[in-house]
Amino acid sequence: MNKSIKILVGLGSLAAVPSCAFAVTAEQACTAMSQMSLTHVHIQKTEWVKAGHAAKDKMSALTGASAAGNALPAHCRINGAINERIGADGKKYAIQFELRMPTNWHGEFLFQGGGGLDGFVANAVGSIPVHGATAAPALQRGFAVVSMDGGHEGRNAEFAHDQQARLDYAYQAVGKVTSTAKQLIRHYYNEKITHSYFMGCSNGGREAMIAAERYPTEFNGIIAGDPGFRLSHAAIGEVWDTQILSSIAPKDKQGKPILSQAFSQAELNMVSKAIVQECDGKDGLKDGIINNYPACHFNPVELQCKNGEVEHCLSKNKVDALNKVFAGAKNSQGNALYSSWPFDTGIASKGWRLWKLGNSNDANKPNALNIVLGRDSLVNYYMTPPNPNFDLMKFDFDKDPARIAETSAINDANATYLNTFKSNGGKILIYQGISDPVFSADDIKDWYNQVEQYTSNGNKTEQRQWARLFMVPGMTHCGDGPGLDNFDPLTVMQHWVENGQAPERIIAQGKAFPGKKQPLCVYPKIAFYKGQGDVNNADSFECH
Repeated sequence: MNKSIKILVGLGSLAAVPSCAFAVTAEQACTAMSQMSLTHVHIQKTEWVKAGHAAKDKMSALTGASAAGNALPAHCRINGAINERIGADGKKYAIQFELRMPTNWHGEFLFQGGGGLDGFVANAVGSIPVHGATAAPALQRGFAVVSMDGGHEGRNAEFAHDQQARLDYAYQAVGKVTSTAKQLIRHYYNEKITHSYFMGCSNGGREAMIAAERYPTEFNGIIAGDPGFRLSHAAIGEVWDTQILSSIAPKDKQGKPILSQAFSQAELNMVSKAIVQECDGKDGLKDGIINNYPACHFNPVELQCKNGEVEHCLSKNKVDALNKVFAGAKNSQGNALYSSWPFDTGIASKGWRLWKLGNSNDANKPNALNIVLGRDSLVNYYMTPPNPNFDLMKFDFDKDPARIAETSAINDANATYLNTFKSNGGKILIYQGISDPVFSADDIKDWYNQVEQYTSNGNKTEQRQWARLFMVPGMTHCGDGPGLDNFDPLTVMQHWVENGQAPERIIAQGKAFPGKKQPLCVYPKIAFYKGQGDVNNADSFECH
């Protein structure tokens, strides 16, 4: 867009558009947006932002994204609130949003997903939501970008004591912000939006899937990274892990388990090394990356101490604990309550420990994210009614899972019949870290396979015309770990939506393997080394 744009006279209402128009500067048009009147929308602030460099987003740890240092174009920033109200709990609520509209706009809109329990408005710059990504953010590329807080302030689950706040976080905020942002964009530029995209990781990935499942005509392309699409069941999985790992953890003087010490770092390193030794070469190359994960059948019993051994091996109770964790949460009848997990190299990474074990040596203050985030969300949001004083160690896997059913029904993005999204030309691309410790790679794989049966009639070719999954070996949650976590799904999606170029592979690199590039292959294909050529060159690998 040029610095001078056509802006409509009489910005007081979208309903009554006058016939005359004149050219004003983009900055003047931005200021005038404060006078717009949309139903249930309060424009709190409009600001013209000069071209400059992006600051680090304080919430990047939750969203997987940070555009720190990237050059951004001059743009109009609008901050607003939708449906301001007083909740049933007496607290103030609204869906807060930020919309940025650049001078170099070329017709495209991106909804930037959140993370965790939301409760914050991230910088709406459209960063690639994977920690290692160096690709330019969407705003720099000329996208109009919106972000939002999911309908509440604060990163805890206290909002869940209000019915409407639950609904907003679960799915309604996605629809309301989409509608509002599109109206503002069309009015500011006085042009139609050519393509609409949604991109997020973690809970932002769940929101992306919600967009495809509950708003199937709104978006042309959807990118979901490590999606917490079955958050309610993953919450049960977190409790399962905590109980299992606490049962083998050493106790303090008061007899309380020190969760972080359930496995030492040396023990996790040993497990990771054994997994590499067992499975790495199955893709034709021993390079520390297990591409051929379906052929990896590692069993930690191989590391169990024998004949009085006490060093460089695992005790039987630790072997049993690993097997129970990776088999996934089950009730006493053996029925799955959450998914199994694949063994992968990332078990020894900082990200895996961060979620499952933490590093606190105070039994009274465990800091594993499975507890810090998991407990809060489970007892306040996933359980109906909320039970803030619930003891995780007393969670009954036969009786208590029923208490999440009500929230699961509104929150989880597990729909598999998406024929409207598909027939409308929508495309969805999902990427998933195989070493993700909070949302299982097995779970998203099973969802994808079920969608193939229900929406694509069991036809893999038909499925790949509109839905594609990419597994990332070694990567933990939204990046990091011993994997290649620097790739650009947004460019790939644009080529797919706008040029009809369906991605067979995505070229990736990462700090964990300096100088190496390799393809991430469309599921169920995997990357095999051709047997010759530079092992650090992506062209030395083929997908089959």
